[in-house]
Amino acid sequence: MWKVLIADDEAIIREGIRESIDWHEFNMEVVAEAEDGEEALEFALQHRVDVLFVDLSMPIMDGITLMKHAREKLPHCRMIVITGYDEFSYAQEAIRLQVDDYLLKPTHPQQLREVVAKVKEKLEQEQQEKRYMELLTNQVQKHAHVLRQQLGMEWATGRLTEEEMVEQLSLLGLSWSCPAQIIVIQWFSFKNQPIVSDRDRQLLLFAIENALSELLEDGDKIIFRDSNELVVVISWKAISEERCRQIEMALRQHLHIKASVYIEAVQGGIGGVRAAYEKCKEQMEKESRISPIVRRARQYIQKHFSQPDLTLESVAQLLNVSPVYLSRMIKQELGISFTHLLTKTRMEKASELLLSTELPIHEIAERVGYDTQHYFSTAFKKTIGVSPNQYRKMHITKDTF
Repeated sequence: MWKVLIADDEAIIREGIRESIDWHEFNMEVVAEAEDGEEALEFALQHRVDVLFVDLSMPIMDGITLMKHAREKLPHCRMIVITGYDEFSYAQEAIRLQVDDYLLKPTHPQQLREVVAKVKEKLEQEQQEKRYMELLTNQVQKHAHVLRQQLGMEWATGRLTEEEMVEQLSLLGLSWSCPAQIIVIQWFSFKNQPIVSDRDRQLLLFAIENALSELLEDGDKIIFRDSNELVVVISWKAISEERCRQIEMALRQHLHIKASVYIEAVQGGIGGVRAAYEKCKEQMEKESRISPIVRRARQYIQKHFSQPDLTLESVAQLLNVSPVYLSRMIKQELGISFTHLLTKTRMEKASELLLSTELPIHEIAERVGYDTQHYFSTAFKKTIGVSPNQYRKMHITKDTF
């Protein structure tokens, strides 16, 4: 039953309200009465009342003060003012406190019944809305994985308006801020042998998604598969190129599949997710046209860039091709020279070390394949545009704000 409290300093008024109607008819019960505002507030909080009848003029604590405190502590409590003061200022204050009705003494039983009936209707409506929200929340939690995947696919393919995206992100408990990156994982079985069974493909995709959830455990993310069975991650936390390589290695070791990871920063707010997703697919398409010899050369550079004596000649010898041929193939397919590719790889790693560690510059230089700090600093400034120390300070200052 709904719990009712009657607060009035006159016993005859309290009795009149209590006895005027059959409370059980409205699924209500008068659980307490009070003769002053302070006592009324104590009883209201003790019983967690649903309906509060308040006289404006009471000793110790007046009705307006009582309602202010009750509204703070019991925000869903329905309030009905019954008073002998027919003053507009009181009515205004009562309206600001969102009272359900404002009646003057002496109150006619029929008027009281009508007011109580309206309050009962509001309480029942509020209860239905609460149950609906609980049901909706339970359904969202139960099907959160599926809903996240659906949101990811519709978001990446541009099927949602910005307003719809914000609504769904809120519903799923995800951040409304712009994601940092889109990550696309292209996977292959070893020796490019197709997995014929649909059941095996689904199990493998599920395993890839689970592995990514563990490998990218920090920060909000949405993991889904697109229509081409590429596994896509919308991540609110940026990951490094090194982390991409670790993901590729982990999938190879634990799931026995080859994987290529492509990442693209999201720009231009939450609407930029689609553009980043398309850029990842463009990268993938471009990569598919790279010859095995250039791919192996690049992989070797990414693994051995820390060796100071790494040269075009040494890599060509390892791959059993001539330096001239390898140089021409890299330039033709990647659009940059061998030296540029090696320097770019070293600078990316150096940038990561500058921001993620407190290593001195000379040690970072050694770790990325330079014999001297001076040579490294010169190459870094030429490539990035600022010295290593300036780069570190700029980003530390930016992160501080």
